[in-house]
Amino acid sequence: MCTNGVNTTQFEQMIDQIDDHIKLERRWVHNLGHQAEDAGFAAAGEKLHAAMHLLDEVRAALDEAKDAMEEEAESNSGVTVSLV
Repeated sequence: MCTNGVNTTQFEQMIDQIDDHIKLERRWVHNLGHQAEDAGFAAAGEKLHAAMHLLDEVRAALDEAKDAMEEEAESNSGVTVSLV
């Protein structure tokens, strides 16, 4: 569906692709944090876990952006979005 010249379905898919990429990076940061801690690098492990939490915030912001876009597309276009 297009709203205001934007293919909203494609836009949502692009947000999902970014989210998938961030999910993978979060997993790597999490694993590296444990490896650093296990090797005796407590400060590095702590920083990596902090980065992991920031990536969680990024994913939450992406979800919020997707929800906001859906709401705005529905209210701006007069079109109702429904699951198929």
